Formats: sequence, C-alpha cells, structure tokens
Amino acid sequence: MTTYVTFGQSHRHEIDGEVYDKDCIAVIESDNRVEGRERAFKIFKAKFCMEYFDDEFNMAMMAFYPSGLIDVEYKDIS
Repeated sequence: MTTYVTFGQSHRHEIDGEVYDKDCIAVIESDNRVEGRERAFKIFKAKFCMEYFDDEFNMAMMAFYPSGLIDVEYKDIS
C-alpha cells in the first residue's frame, strides 16, 4: 500500500537532506492504510495537509507539485 502525503504552505521538513514541502508529494510504503497514516504522523508529526491512498490518488494532481513524488524511507523511531 502506498500513502501519498501533501503539505500546506507553511509545512516544510528536511529529512536526510531531502526537502518535503508544498511543492512535492511524499510517498510512504506500508502494509495497510492505518500503518501508512501512522507513519505519516511519526515522520511529519501533524505538520502536513492530506494523505491519500492508492485508490484515492490521481496522477493529474501532479500538475500542482513541481518537485514531484519523493520517496520517504521510513525508520521506526519508537
């Protein structure tokens, strides 16, 4: 399952030299929706806008994200 995460205007994260902000969509791989959402909150706290899953994501949205899709390597920090 893939979780796609978008960010608001003031949401900016730098993780391992990669910038996640309003211009990109973060991509998180997981086993299911619940795990994908939990990973998004662990990685970005509550500082993101929306999350979408495989069956909800529309590639036409990419027109609004000039930095494209950026994979997030999930590291379990708990």
